[in-house]
Amino acid sequence: MFGRKTNSHRGYCVFNKTRESFLSLNVGVADTHFARLKGLAGHFRLKSDEGIWVVPSWGVHSIGVLFSIDLIYLDADYRVIHLVESFGSFRIGPIRKNCLSVLELSPRTIYSSQTQVGDELLICSSSEMEQYLTQTETQYRTVSG
Repeated sequence: MFGRKTNSHRGYCVFNKTRESFLSLNVGVADTHFARLKGLAGHFRLKSDEGIWVVPSWGVHSIGVLFSIDLIYLDADYRVIHLVESFGSFRIGPIRKNCLSVLELSPRTIYSSQTQVGDELLICSSSEMEQYLTQTETQYRTVSG
């Protein structure tokens, strides 16, 4: 099924199905205790198409992170339940009990993708994304043709 984790830890795509916009094309997964604790600490910057998907998580911190990031809190169905734009360095983010995971993305990602609370995201490999977009295009042609 689209949007479920696979064994690969690099290169996930994040697509806002509600707004039909990409948020990132290269998100890594932090799904071990150490990886979640470390997060983006020690990185000097984050490229506009990069990020980390922290799974599982009710909230995150930016201790040791030297730059601002956008935070997107997701429930089990990859629906956006909370947003934080330009989350500053050396802070502890809000805790959300309904949260299953958090995306840490480059600043202005939320703004440029027009992501809002309630939006449904798709997080998957590039091959799954290609398959999803092909399927969506076929459905669109069938409905409008």
